[in-house]
Amino acid sequence: MSASVFIGTSLDGFIARHNGSFDFLPVGGGEPHGYEEFFASVDALVIGRKTFEVVLACPEWPYGDKRVVVLSSRSMDLSGVRGANVEQMSGAPTEIVAKLAATGAHHLYIDGGITIQEFLRAGLIQRLIITRVPVLIGEGIPLFGKLPHDVKLRHMSTQQYASGLVKSEYHVA
Repeated sequence: MSASVFIGTSLDGFIARHNGSFDFLPVGGGEPHGYEEFFASVDALVIGRKTFEVVLACPEWPYGDKRVVVLSSRSMDLSGVRGANVEQMSGAPTEIVAKLAATGAHHLYIDGGITIQEFLRAGLIQRLIITRVPVLIGEGIPLFGKLPHDVKLRHMSTQQYASGLVKSEYHVA
């Protein structure tokens, strides 16, 4: 089982404003920078409840029929997400990975600030793809939080795009 992160941040490291808005990110993701190819490579998206609620406000469901697992310890009504393959799970990241592996998932896309931080602390993320947007927003929800120890990364590649986006890929060493 492998788990990857593909996320956009402001240059100062925030994935969203405090209210959950990511209005500083380019509309539609900007020019193609590998997201579609990445998304096609994953079996399931594991997303935190707060991020899921932000996505629900989007005019169109962005994940097609991809399996989406929403993490929340509170009961959720998912009936409003028509035509989507959405389910809820709760538990420690290791339990979530074990449950998904048991159903045949091999590559997970981890999304949402708290969710990414928890999976990273648990040592379950192998790959980080971070696209930095050339904007400083000053404050918001940081991509990374406290860690029990250093997480050493190996730089794999960096690409820059005409719009100013800079995408870097790292593997956890």
